[in-house]
Amino acid sequence: MPRVKPIPEMEEEAEEVRQEVEGASGAEGSPDAGAGGEEGAEEEEKEVSFDELGLDEQLKRALRKKGIAKATPIQQEAIPLILEGKDVVAKAKTGSGKTFAYLLPLLHDLLKLSSEGRIRKPAPNAFILVPTRELCQQVYNEASSLLEFCTSKLKVVQVTASMSDKDITVALSGPPNILVSTPACVATCISKGIMRGSSIKESLSMMILDEADLLLSYRCEDDLKALIPHIPRSCQSILMSATSSSDVDKLIKLLLHNPFVLTLTEVGRAKDDVIPKNVQQFWISCDAKDKMLHILALLKFELIQKKVLIFVNSIDAAFRLRLFLEKFGIRSAVLNAELPQNSRLHIIEAFNARLFDYLIATDDTKTKEDKQTDKENKKEARVSRKHLQQTLDAEFGVVRGIDFKNVFTVVNFDMPPDPAGYVHRIGRTGRANKTGASVSLVSEEESSIFEDIEHMLQEVENKDIDCISPFPLLTKDAVDSLRYRAQDVARSVTTRDIQEARRQDIKNEILNSEKLKSHFEENPRDLDLLKHDKLLSNKEIPAHLRDVPDYLIDPKTKEASNVVKLSRAAMGIDKPQRRKRQGFKGGSGKSRDPLRTFSAEGKSRRRRRKDREGEQDRRKKSKKAES
Repeated sequence: MPRVKPIPEMEEEAEEVRQEVEGASGAEGSPDAGAGGEEGAEEEEKEVSFDELGLDEQLKRALRKKGIAKATPIQQEAIPLILEGKDVVAKAKTGSGKTFAYLLPLLHDLLKLSSEGRIRKPAPNAFILVPTRELCQQVYNEASSLLEFCTSKLKVVQVTASMSDKDITVALSGPPNILVSTPACVATCISKGIMRGSSIKESLSMMILDEADLLLSYRCEDDLKALIPHIPRSCQSILMSATSSSDVDKLIKLLLHNPFVLTLTEVGRAKDDVIPKNVQQFWISCDAKDKMLHILALLKFELIQKKVLIFVNSIDAAFRLRLFLEKFGIRSAVLNAELPQNSRLHIIEAFNARLFDYLIATDDTKTKEDKQTDKENKKEARVSRKHLQQTLDAEFGVVRGIDFKNVFTVVNFDMPPDPAGYVHRIGRTGRANKTGASVSLVSEEESSIFEDIEHMLQEVENKDIDCISPFPLLTKDAVDSLRYRAQDVARSVTTRDIQEARRQDIKNEILNSEKLKSHFEENPRDLDLLKHDKLLSNKEIPAHLRDVPDYLIDPKTKEASNVVKLSRAAMGIDKPQRRKRQGFKGGSGKSRDPLRTFSAEGKSRRRRRKDREGEQDRRKKSKKAES
């Protein structure tokens, strides 16, 4: 693994800890370190600006406003091919710029057709199909931002299954030039006659499948097959994926015609570079019952950089962890498939805006064997499903595609079911060539999947050494110092508390969702109206659990914590200062009773009245003195 320093050199007393961290990452003496440097130099030489790619000037203005000047490797290779009208299959790691790699040439072509008056409009000219609603929103936002200087020329809309038929009909009226949706929703629109197949065949010029390796795992195969008869043979097809799999190969055969395949080596990356080189991977061995104790130690001693994305495998586990952390004064939010879509989107926006530092995300993806078992038991589950109070959103997915911004650490509280899941989770950090880290809590029951992940990484990296290092900053003494407190609190979080917390959270978020829908249409920048990390428990948090006494912290852990804090300060990522409320002046901080201080008189009149009262008092005193 190339040498990556998450902790800068700042103070001599932290040198010993810093060397231990760097040594744990396997940086020194790595056979790939030199090769990585050569690759970086080669990529710098190949840097291409968007001016060189021949894009429309209005798109380049939007890119300059976003502060984007250079194309990423995948954009350098994919954009010219798409502009030539070729079918393209592009595989690149998360955070590599795949979205702009297809949006820019698509918008360029449509703007050109619009200026020439050659756009056919019985139906949308382009479909962008993604597996989840969250990705729909994300792609729609990116497309809208690129069209900032030409909104009157092109129209882009998003359509999801949560919308009513009436709303979908209104959205598709016109019709729009670009439709962002899921395969299931498009298939439903065709079956209900909201979109006519003949109109699609006449208008559709480009179809894009983003996160293609996830589309089939979200049961989209039948929906895509239903769409195929309506796609004209002249339609250009683009397929974007982060990994290769049999599902991707199936989609290529199903929808594309002699595509040009971009592999990672062709976009300037090492072959099968599944984990970014700027992400350090650590693991901690612990019993399953001690996982809460270990994550408490990591967060309470501040041994990992914020922001932190924590993955668990079930909704109950997410709320158990959130309630547990609440007891120690650590605020967090839960992102899961039970929540309304508006609330999920706002949670992601609030997390990206650093309104809170810890997000617990449920990742209930299953292995193929588990999915087959679920399919076989589907009939038996129908009866019990009627009694479920909440149904999960089948189009929800957090592991892939969602652009979490500035996540420094990913924590696997529960290990994923397979190595592919591990790769996708770690892809949430280290995006856009920023540094990141991952910490996996591995119990004895999860040792087999951890070994599978290690073997996969060793094969990819062509190494015999371990690619995931033991986490060096958390000592046994530090963990034991919190053991009794953590065990007592963990026992106090009961199943009944979890169920009540889930009900309360859903109730709050449903109310929030209605507020969000109306409020953010008028105030799109007002992100902090609602809080998603508010306390779920009605019980008062004991004061002694909020802070850890110094005598409980061993010196090594305290030193490591100080180094992480210094690193955070040096990188300028401390919590932003709170904005002062308009109309209030900063002062000594003393509160005043507005009812006592309020006066309808002007300031000068009050001063004159006080002067008169003072003069009268002086006269009375002088008369008394004379008498």
